[in-house]
Amino acid sequence: MPESAAARVPLRTVAREWTRIGATGFGGPPAHIELLRRLVVDREHWVTPAELEDAIAACNLLPGPASTQLAIYLARRVAGPPGAIVGGLCFVTPAVVVILALSALFLSQSPPTWARGAGAGAGSAVAAVAVAAGIGLARPSWRRAGKDGGRRIRWLAYALLGGAGAALIGPLLVLVLVGCGVVELTLSTRGGATSPRAWAPVIPLGAVTVGGVGALAWVALKVGALSFGGGFVIVPLMQRDAVHTYHWMTGTAFLNAVALGQVTPGPLVATVAAVGYAAHGLGGGVLAAVIAFAPSFLIVLLAGGYFDRLRTDRRAQAFLDGAGPAAIGAILGSAIPLTGALVETWQFIVLGAAAVALLLLRRGVVLTLVGAGVVGVIVALAGGPLPG
Repeated sequence: MPESAAARVPLRTVAREWTRIGATGFGGPPAHIELLRRLVVDREHWVTPAELEDAIAACNLLPGPASTQLAIYLARRVAGPPGAIVGGLCFVTPAVVVILALSALFLSQSPPTWARGAGAGAGSAVAAVAVAAGIGLARPSWRRAGKDGGRRIRWLAYALLGGAGAALIGPLLVLVLVGCGVVELTLSTRGGATSPRAWAPVIPLGAVTVGGVGALAWVALKVGALSFGGGFVIVPLMQRDAVHTYHWMTGTAFLNAVALGQVTPGPLVATVAAVGYAAHGLGGGVLAAVIAFAPSFLIVLLAGGYFDRLRTDRRAQAFLDGAGPAAIGAILGSAIPLTGALVETWQFIVLGAAAVALLLLRRGVVLTLVGAGVVGVIVALAGGPLPG
């Protein structure tokens, strides 16, 4: 993808258009990609359909939030490195601001009754959202495995390992994701061996084990730099750390945070700002967001010119063939602790209804979560029991 178009589009145009997409991009990565496609391909003709397809494929091979990286890359493509910074910031900032504002309401010491009900209702549906997200990612990933029996067996093994990791060893889940990727890379390398450098990402993963700002920074870094397979994989990466290891928030509050990330526009990774807010207030929320999004900016700024090669890189494809199924398994496995965080009987009923809406009736995530939140408000105002 040559960058002959770089510096062609004024930065003010990039700022305006990428802010619009960041502020109206409800529905997660598919919505973000569609809005970006309409802008850069259909309306302005800044890139060709083939160039956009190559960029999407390259971003899906990278760790971190793919739609955010795509937004940063396309801004770089049309306005150079300054455009990448401006466009990326304008894309992610609306989501972070909205998440922090809602966190101040929903995660405060004494939120109003209606807010507690809305959070409890929307949070009840999060496990169903995780299952729907995992199933949606599993279908194309399974097809990519082809008809080779060995690859399909390994795909299932990686998915099972990811699911077990999400359900049982949340803080160390990233070891499972990277490990599955390295195993597949090793098996796909001629001669069955690969450089020891391939294991380098695994070495520092247990470095931060104490609480405080350092722990928050590590959780945010995992979310931004070591998540594979779509935005929802950040949920199992964060949950055990935020709730059980560092006790920054209750299980109910974490469900609220995930629900907030789903019903607000922009990238789901912005949910980490809510975790940061619960841990260390507004400053913690801003710090977590900065650390989580920084790897995407660095990757695109430093390696954006090589994205066309990345799509055809056999090693990158092999690594994702292992890490991707593990991430999908982790997303599905996260439904277990998410369900375990529910307390009240009516929440399980809402969860069942959400599963029917998402999996059988094919309703949208935002509509389902808003509906669950409305049920929660009704329960709360009627004097029904709410989780503590």
